[in-house]
Amino acid sequence: MKMRRTLYLKFLAAYVLFGILAFMTIATLTSGMTLRHLTRVQAKSLYREASLVASSYALRIYTNDEDGAKSAKSQLKAIDTYISADIWVMNKSSKVLFDSRGKYDNEEAVFDGFDPSASGTYYMTGDFYGAFKEETLSVFSPITSNFKVIGYVVIHQPLSSIVDSRNEILHISYIALGIILLFSLIIIVVFTLVVYLPLNRVTKAAEEYAQGNLTYQMKKSGAHDEMSYLSDTLTYMAHQIARSEDNQKKFIANVSHDFRSPLTSIRGYLEAMIDGTIPPEMHEKYLTIVVNETQRLTKLTNGLLELNTFDRNGLVLEITDFDINAVVKRTAETFGGICTEKKISIELILSGRSLFVKADMSKIQQVLYNLLDNAIKFSHNNSIIKLETTEKNDKVFVSVKDSGIGIPKDSVQRVFERFYKTDLSRGKDKKGTGLGLSIVKEIIQAHNENINVISTEGVGTEFIFTLPKSKK
Repeated sequence: MKMRRTLYLKFLAAYVLFGILAFMTIATLTSGMTLRHLTRVQAKSLYREASLVASSYALRIYTNDEDGAKSAKSQLKAIDTYISADIWVMNKSSKVLFDSRGKYDNEEAVFDGFDPSASGTYYMTGDFYGAFKEETLSVFSPITSNFKVIGYVVIHQPLSSIVDSRNEILHISYIALGIILLFSLIIIVVFTLVVYLPLNRVTKAAEEYAQGNLTYQMKKSGAHDEMSYLSDTLTYMAHQIARSEDNQKKFIANVSHDFRSPLTSIRGYLEAMIDGTIPPEMHEKYLTIVVNETQRLTKLTNGLLELNTFDRNGLVLEITDFDINAVVKRTAETFGGICTEKKISIELILSGRSLFVKADMSKIQQVLYNLLDNAIKFSHNNSIIKLETTEKNDKVFVSVKDSGIGIPKDSVQRVFERFYKTDLSRGKDKKGTGLGLSIVKEIIQAHNENINVISTEGVGTEFIFTLPKSKK
């Protein structure tokens, strides 16, 4: 939680830092660049005026024609009023011959530092050698006669007007920045509501699940998006883990029960024989029971090892083409003795003399053995078990049907669970482990095929599984 909050705060801090840096950029870099740009633009405009004055009016001031000079000065004063700039006419010795605002008209005003030829540019900013008390833009253009420079027209305009224009542009920039930051803030709010808070809930749920609280209920946002899908997936995962833990507990309980019962019997009989409770003439009988119990333990252990191999490595199949009818016949023959003892008949209903399928023959024989063994256990004496093969399109259907005690309706879907035994079967299945049908389903699913069960309590049960038909 601490790391997540820190990350979110860093995100907000980045937003604030972006705003500060953007403001500083506009206030410093953008401000200076804008002022320089406006200064250049204004300088170009004033230079055109200065060039016009130099070529049309300034030469009259150098003549002895008083009327011409007077007219020129009058025109320059009019231009001053129009462009709001002070216009000077200076000779080559940097002496002011005319000032449109009259400040230096009657004085010996000489600016010795003024040398346009050395500056390499047509304008400058500053106080113009102490002539002004504020920052001023000064633009100069040469006055020529007979291809010689005889003086200069210098136009002065306060920089305050340019600064005001710069400030107006900056004001617009600040408004635009504020709008951008506002939109960014809206995006952050939407991000918080749509991404951060749902992600926070998912992370909280993951922490609860990691701590073992699999019953924690995650709040849903109601939106149908990737975050909602992630929440549903995480909730489903928690339910599956909880179910897996329940199955594991049941598995351990069933294993403990199925191991404890025969071990208790074995220990009891052996102790009774040792302490003389069971007389020597009865030892053979009870040793036979002990052997049967050890066989049950061996069968249970082998089943567990086999299922564990399926879970860990998956089921490795040796796929071949073989006659399923022949396998059915051989499997049925192995139960001849017990069927005779219980007076049970096995009826074979086979499709054709041979019916080839593509599967693992030894594994399918194991499936048939488990299903037939299960059918015989729960069949009544003097009953019939039917083994049938049929084909349809590219599938072969194999059926094992008995007329025994059947399976209760609420237990039909659970018969393939490990260690599961119905209440009806517990009295008859003394040597069962509850793993046979689980192994059957694992094998059939490994072939990418299906197995189904149809049962009616008190009538009988039928298991049907499919196999791919051989193309040979």
